[in-house]
Amino acid sequence: MQTSISGQQTFAQASGIKIPQPSRTGRDAGPLAGFTVLYADRSRGLDVALRHLSCLGARALRRPGGVEPGTLDIVPPGRSGPALSCHIGWSCGEAPNVVADEVSVQATTGVMAVHGRRVGAPAPLPLEYVSACAGVLAVHGVLAALIAHERGTPLSRTGTSVTHAALLTVSQYLAAATADEDEVVPADDVEAGPPFRSRDGVWFEAEALDPQPWRAFWSELGVPLEDVGRGWQPFVLRYPKAVSPLPRSLSGALAARDFAEISEVAARTGISLCRVRTVAERRTDPGVLVDGTVAGPWRLTPYGDVRDLPAPVFRAPSADRPLEGFGVVEAGRRIQAPLATHVLGLLGADVIRVEPPGGDPLRGMPPMTGDCSARFLALNKGKRVLQADLKSPQGRGDVLDLARGADAFLHNWAPGKAAAFGLDSDELSAVNSRLVYAYASGWGDALGERPPLGTDFMAQAHSGLADMMSVDGVPRTSLMTLIDVLGGLVSAEGVLAGLLLRERTGRGVRVDSSLLSASTVVQYEALEQGLEPRVSGCAKPELPDLTGPWPTADGLLALSVGSHTAVGRLCGVLGLDTGLAHDALRAAVAAQLTERSAGDWTALLTDAGVGAAEVLTDLRDLGRSPVARHALSHAECTFVTAPWRFEA
Repeated sequence: MQTSISGQQTFAQASGIKIPQPSRTGRDAGPLAGFTVLYADRSRGLDVALRHLSCLGARALRRPGGVEPGTLDIVPPGRSGPALSCHIGWSCGEAPNVVADEVSVQATTGVMAVHGRRVGAPAPLPLEYVSACAGVLAVHGVLAALIAHERGTPLSRTGTSVTHAALLTVSQYLAAATADEDEVVPADDVEAGPPFRSRDGVWFEAEALDPQPWRAFWSELGVPLEDVGRGWQPFVLRYPKAVSPLPRSLSGALAARDFAEISEVAARTGISLCRVRTVAERRTDPGVLVDGTVAGPWRLTPYGDVRDLPAPVFRAPSADRPLEGFGVVEAGRRIQAPLATHVLGLLGADVIRVEPPGGDPLRGMPPMTGDCSARFLALNKGKRVLQADLKSPQGRGDVLDLARGADAFLHNWAPGKAAAFGLDSDELSAVNSRLVYAYASGWGDALGERPPLGTDFMAQAHSGLADMMSVDGVPRTSLMTLIDVLGGLVSAEGVLAGLLLRERTGRGVRVDSSLLSASTVVQYEALEQGLEPRVSGCAKPELPDLTGPWPTADGLLALSVGSHTAVGRLCGVLGLDTGLAHDALRAAVAAQLTERSAGDWTALLTDAGVGAAEVLTDLRDLGRSPVARHALSHAECTFVTAPWRFEA
């Protein structure tokens, strides 16, 4: 049955959230110009997907009762009914539907376990992070399906799940935990930082990518050389391990000085500092809000006029690999760019990595599985490799030759490197006018105060995310690589949008995204409405924080009680007075929950309509988890499978 798209509310009218409505026409129109997206209900994942599809040119309309719950219906130009449906569920594959909220997904997929490493126990991310990632994955599915349609393979349905999104965010940690070589994760000392606090009360992050500036900085501050050396490895390994057990003498030296003095030493020695800013400060940055609305996390810039080129010859892709036949060249490092092209590879693209002579040094990062790093494999398994010295004419020529026949080129080099190599968008589009050229940077073209090094934890501090994740008024960056992962997903989203625009217009496209722009995906409401950071991703500020995790008779239990109704139901099951003060209620809940097992409480509370889930504490157990095992495969180590479903 065809669905009419006339006379419905726009997304912004129905939700109160400001959504950029399509305004560009003609040559500058987005890849979804003329499309309409119909929806009926709301969730964080759907909100993110609707916003991003709107930013790409689609019009979002609410049609209660006419669209399946959790589903977006995509209506192409000139049609009165949907040609493609996209569903965002909570569970993945054949998994039982035992998770139905952000807290439960974080608990059961290892997100709490990784985020909580630095405090010695699983802890919830106080953001609806994995739901937002699922929204981006849903857009991946929609764009990939539309690209396949342009190449002769019409698809009618696509979908993803919040659980699969969560597993993708911990995929590197999971690979390391299941490697041949045992991984050692030391205990952390959260009081030792980062972030650090100066004598005058300024909280800040510090970054160094090689040991010389690190040694010079701390030595000038009077830290014993033994402690300086002892601190370097845990500082560097905080990215892969999510802990950073630094000697307390480092934070002590900073606590004895004002931030201005510390900044002067950092400038002299080459250390990059970033003050932890509030969301309110971030709102005032130039370009963050345009007419009160946050723009999409990428910018698409088509090249000049379409050249008179012969039509490309291609084969229609298979239904489960919509990017089959597409070639992608990646010159990436660390997480952001490799994850972006990993996503494109999971969608069927043929990815070729450009690595330095001798290979990427991260191939040797422990723990090893066989002769390669498990973490490296999590993002790069299945990619072909070209080793090239980009400082030599031969190496640059080899990359140009690859770009000449590629569909997309993606890098996350430091600012100015592409131009220095002669591999910027101008040079590559000159040899391939249909190329989608993507730059996944740290800061993008953000203006105002910002540090030189744009890495994950610096972006968390600068964007206001560390402020949003404060604990008892103390800002906290997560040592789980939240923004590197989200930055990779956003970059892949931009590449897919560029490919669709190229398929529809014949023009190549430059795509710019950044870690800083990716951070806005979990901040839209905070930035646009000036909302105060929330204690829990699902709890209102006036409610007690009952998320936990709580000790039970045999494990840990997480609760999702984001409404007065849920608190009342919880108290009913536990036999508690809902009128208790917050601290007294928390103490009573803690005492009651120790009397039964986590599994028993999960069943009892779920039956009563209260969100509850056993907390996974060891990533190695994911392979046996009924929630996760359908999304995993096992080879050299444990991998997360493609997080989308496609149906012809």
